[in-house]
Formats: sequence, C-alpha cells, structure tokens
Amino acid sequence: MIPQHKVAIGLGSNLGDRQATITKAIELLQENFGHLIACSKLMETQAWGFESNDKFLNGVVLFETSLEPKDMLVICQNIERKLGKNIQKPSYNSKGQRIYHSRPIDVDILLIDQMIIITEDLVIPHPHIQERDFVLEPLKEVAGQWFHPVLKKKICDIELKK
Repeated sequence: MIPQHKVAIGLGSNLGDRQATITKAIELLQENFGHLIACSKLMETQAWGFESNDKFLNGVVLFETSLEPKDMLVICQNIERKLGKNIQKPSYNSKGQRIYHSRPIDVDILLIDQMIIITEDLVIPHPHIQERDFVLEPLKEVAGQWFHPVLKKKICDIELKK
C-alpha cells in the first residue's frame, strides 16, 4: 500500500489578478497532488518583510497525497514558474536578512504529517509559521488540530510570535 501524507500548503499573491492566480494554483495542485481535503478563506494582508503598495491575498490548502517531499517541492516550484514567479536562490542584505519582493504567486509547503525535514532546499515545518499571521490564521482554520512537530503544540494553540 502506498503511504498517504497529509500536507498543508500556503498560498500567497500580490501581483496581477491575485484571486485568479491562487485559484489556478489550487487547480494545478489538485492535478498533481491528489485529494484536496480543505481550503481556507483567503485573507488580505500587507507585505511581510518588505515594503509594497500591493497587498497580498493568502490562504492555506490541505491535501492528501502519496508524493514524497522532494517531489512535492518540485511540483510547487513548477506551479510557481508556470504562474509567473521568477524562481531563484534567495538574496540577503548586509545584515544577513532575506530580501523579499512582490510576486504573482507563492506556493509554500508548511507541514507534511509530523515530518521534520532540514535540507538546503526544503525545511519542514516551514520555519516562519508562528511569525506570519497570514499563514497561522488560515492554517488554524483548516488544520487547527494538527500537531507542529518542532513547537510541540497543536496548531490552534500556537500564538503569533512578533
């Protein structure tokens, strides 16, 4: 029997037709990942980590899939490319802080079951879940009872770290 993984994926967009882009990303995820379990409401937020006049739409979707994490990452990056994101290695300022930019789409793997993965290309759970309201709130909506394996708390019990 092929193991099934439960996966939480964060979506965000602040360029172009944000809602249409997120809808298309969900469709492409369904084509590639498998069974869509849940989809949060979308929330509009200011940019995080950089200045922008363009607000983001953000949400979280849950899937059940037999894909392995490295394959999930490739699919998410391919969807980002297909929807207009320029994928490149992150850049950092002189203080070592990551530099963020506006983008048509972000497709980020937040959680995969109870896995902890730390590689150059993939860190699971996503390291900023508890710092980003636009991730934490929709994640609580659709996966509040899931357990964060690093913080050792249910998602619904995690408080926003500022």
